[in-house]
Amino acid sequence: MIFMMGIFFSCENDLDKVKKITSHPNDPDETSEMMHVIYTDSGYAQIEIFATIAETYAKPKDVTIFKDGLKVNFYKDDGTVGSVLTSLYGQIDGGTGNITVRDSVKLMNLEQEKTLESEVLYYHKKGDSVYTDQDVVIRSPDMILSGVGAWTTPAFDTAQFFKPTAKIYLKD
Repeated sequence: MIFMMGIFFSCENDLDKVKKITSHPNDPDETSEMMHVIYTDSGYAQIEIFATIAETYAKPKDVTIFKDGLKVNFYKDDGTVGSVLTSLYGQIDGGTGNITVRDSVKLMNLEQEKTLESEVLYYHKKGDSVYTDQDVVIRSPDMILSGVGAWTTPAFDTAQFFKPTAKIYLKD
């Protein structure tokens, strides 16, 4: 019995030493695999986010990073998915809720069957707007539009180009 008590009291772990060994200042505070989050307003789904890997950092800035791609569903008022945003990289600002997506970005309006493609897209939660200052291509069943910079809503029901460059009609 005395031998067992000696073992228990002789072991000591200094938490500061353990932190130095097991953590690095650049490591995320949280890591999630197969993340699925639904943002609601008054009990109704507004935004649904899917990601393979999500890394959340508290400092120096509250941010969640999706290095392995993400998918965002934007819901309509009737509770159905109206548009879908996909990309290979994403980032959510924890303070504002704004989303930045990069690399192979696509915003699709499911009802109108049109797609906006760009390399960078920004979603501002407060203004409920999606925009980019990069090259943009919008494809629909009857035309292809291209330009530099565009603005739309998350529903992608309308769009404005900052500098349109081409309009190609696919049907008469």
